[in-house]
Amino acid sequence: MNLFKKCLAGLTVALLATSAVAEHFDDGLSARFAKSLKGKTVAFVPISMGMDLVQGWSAGMQRQAKEYGYKIVVRDANWSVEAGAQAINQLIAEKPDILVIHNMDMQAYNRLVKKANDANISVLAINMKAVTNGDAYVGVDWYQLAAMQAEIMGKICGAPGKSGKVAILQGTPTTIASQVGVSAIEDTFKNSKTIKIVAKQSADWDGTKARAVTATMLKQHEDLCGIIGLWDNQDIGAAAAIREAGKSGKVFLISSGGGNQKSACDNIANGSFGAYVSYDVPGQVRDLNNAIKILLQAKPAPAGSKPFALYTPLKVLSKETLRPDSCWTVDEITKLGGYGG
Repeated sequence: MNLFKKCLAGLTVALLATSAVAEHFDDGLSARFAKSLKGKTVAFVPISMGMDLVQGWSAGMQRQAKEYGYKIVVRDANWSVEAGAQAINQLIAEKPDILVIHNMDMQAYNRLVKKANDANISVLAINMKAVTNGDAYVGVDWYQLAAMQAEIMGKICGAPGKSGKVAILQGTPTTIASQVGVSAIEDTFKNSKTIKIVAKQSADWDGTKARAVTATMLKQHEDLCGIIGLWDNQDIGAAAAIREAGKSGKVFLISSGGGNQKSACDNIANGSFGAYVSYDVPGQVRDLNNAIKILLQAKPAPAGSKPFALYTPLKVLSKETLRPDSCWTVDEITKLGGYGG
């Protein structure tokens, strides 16, 4: 055996020995941390697994669960409040350690959150919270997001030569995104001398409905300057209506969402969205997974008694600010688990 091979063999033995020691090393918290996660169950009830941001959250949660040896159970509400409530009730009976809920309605799951906490189940709301806090909220400050959109729109449509006429395209009115978001936009423009909200329509988070609603608004307000939309998957329909009306470049559309490559960056690059406020799902995955780790290690007693929030940092995307890493894909999250998630 030559000298190189001897050194390589020695290094391999040393690395194996180090790995064996590291596997059993306890710094005073690491063993307890590992034990608190292993074998636990986290249940997830999303609005719909067909949404790109939900697929991103799920991929990130699954990756961490595999790494630390706990289980993720998913029950898809598939856009039905009734199906979601039934799934949550069933899960409460099954007693997972944590229940992650993506709320379709600010009021619909309130009693179920309390019921879960009363059964000593921690409840974590992701991105759309109910009125009842539960144990944790990870997601957007919807007032902040919509106010950012309104400020951008104010600069565009309040400029000289612009009509100042703006429309709001909201989702389902009972969701926190619509209720709080619309209030933020109205508050931002309340004392404006240049901006006037001339239409406020709901598209129920549906792209096809958004297309029809937007087409009608464009006919009713021929000099409309801009549209503020509250979710990219819905707002793609609005962008189609603007193109079909021959008003591309004339009506400024600002959207928001989780920053998926196809939904966000591709539509910014092709001009469908003039600007976009991203809540960046990979970053949310890290916060979501960290909140899960916190709740499994230090479960409040009683459940729901010490709620906390991890509000998502927001970033504004436009053609001028786009970078190769501005958006994400589900495959990337599956491989990387979000930013350190």
